[in-house]
Amino acid sequence: MMDASGGIRARHTYHHGDLRRALLDAGIALARDGGPDAVVLREATRRAGVVPNAAYRHFASRHALLQAVRAAALAALAVAMEKQLARLRDGGPRAGLRAIGTAYLRFARTEPGLFRTAFAVPGEAETAGSPAMAGKSGLNPFQLLGVALDRMVAAGVLPAERRPGAEYLAWSAVHGLAMLVLEGPLRRLPRTQTRVIEQRLLDMVDKGL
Repeated sequence: MMDASGGIRARHTYHHGDLRRALLDAGIALARDGGPDAVVLREATRRAGVVPNAAYRHFASRHALLQAVRAAALAALAVAMEKQLARLRDGGPRAGLRAIGTAYLRFARTEPGLFRTAFAVPGEAETAGSPAMAGKSGLNPFQLLGVALDRMVAAGVLPAERRPGAEYLAWSAVHGLAMLVLEGPLRRLPRTQTRVIEQRLLDMVDKGL
C-alpha cells in the first residue's frame, strides 16, 4: 500500500475480505526492519492477527510472500525514481539518467531493508515487466532506466551503437556503490564523503556510456 508521498505504508490489522493485503503489508514491514531474511510467513500471520493456516490460500509458502514483498519493494523504488524525474526542470537528456541513479542510491540509504529484499531475492527478470513491480507510470526501475537511455540516444548524446546493454553497465556501477555503502568498506564513511563519491560515480557512468 502506498501512502500520500508514494512510499509503502504498512498496515498490521486484518480487515475482513482483505487478508492478502494485510499479510503483504506485514511482510513489507518485516522486510523494512530486517531485510529478506526477516520475511517469515508465520510472523506475518501473527502481525495480521490470524492463524497461520489462514495465510495459505493467499501465499502458499514463505517464498510466495517474499516474492510479493520483493515486487512491492521494486514498485516503491520505481516511484522514488519517478519522483526524482518529476523534479527535473531542464538539464537535457543526460539529466534523466542522473535522476535515476540519484533516486536509486537514495532509496538504498533510506530503505535498506526493502532495497536488500528487492535485489537479494531470486525472481523473474526485471525486464519481464510485472505490474506489481511498476511505479505509477506502469514501468519498473529497469524499464525507467531504459527509457532514460533511449532519450539520450534520441537526443544524440549516446551513440546508437553503444545503446545495447547499456542498462546493465549503468545498473552494475550504481548498485555496486550502493552495496559498498550499505554493507561494504564504505559503510562507515561520513555522509558528506559518500555524497561526493556518489556524484563522481554518476559522472563516470554518464561519461563512460
